[in-house]
Amino acid sequence: MTSQEPRSAGDAGTPDPRGRGDASPDLSSTHVTHVRDDVAMAGRCANVHLPTGRTCTLPVRHPGSCNFVGPEDAGRVAAH
Repeated sequence: MTSQEPRSAGDAGTPDPRGRGDASPDLSSTHVTHVRDDVAMAGRCANVHLPTGRTCTLPVRHPGSCNFVGPEDAGRVAAH
């Protein structure tokens, strides 16, 4: 879509994602996650796997997949 092409009513005010060039947008702030606050305050990832209640205790912004541990182990990490 160029600036000369009319927009439909459904996308009024929505930026054209193709106008961003080759750079990928940073969507990290829009990803919905559940974190355990006490573990996060200890500098850990703290993402919670909702079906099991297990918490990732790897360092915040770690590369790769989370390593989930049980609530007792996560509590020990948060206490340090």
